[in-house]
Amino acid sequence: MSRRMTIAAGAALALVVGLGGCSSGAATDATLPAATAPAAEPAPEVGATDAAASDEGAEVSASGVGEYLDYYDGAIAETPGLKVLFFHASWCPKCRALDADIEANAIPAGMTIFKVDFDSATELKQQYGVTLQTTIVYVDDDGDLLTKGVLYDDTTLDALIAAAP
Repeated sequence: MSRRMTIAAGAALALVVGLGGCSSGAATDATLPAATAPAAEPAPEVGATDAAASDEGAEVSASGVGEYLDYYDGAIAETPGLKVLFFHASWCPKCRALDADIEANAIPAGMTIFKVDFDSATELKQQYGVTLQTTIVYVDDDGDLLTKGVLYDDTTLDALIAAAP
């Protein structure tokens, strides 16, 4: 019995020593968010700089960055600002790459990107003449086409922004 107690005590001691090392690592990890927080700040500053051009834009930037939402009926009419339809197919590697880049970066304030299911949005594809996935369509408040393009070769949020009218 004393042999088992010795083993148990040794295991408990190892656990305490091991946790002691973890707690010092936790203090290091606790400083990590502070180190990464400044890196996240420039994106809103860019929106704030763009918004400084007008008082209305400044109000938009105060609420943060733009949005990336799934498309739904009525989305265009209900959404203020610049609107982009991104025709996405889950089976398309280029669509997945663009989707990941949009998710990983800050969308400019006042812009809303709607993710449209390429496979099921037949009416929208016909309305805007979309024949390829990774197509983006900028629309006005009435849903009229402003400009469109295919981002198959450059699947980045920067390319989507550059295509703006």
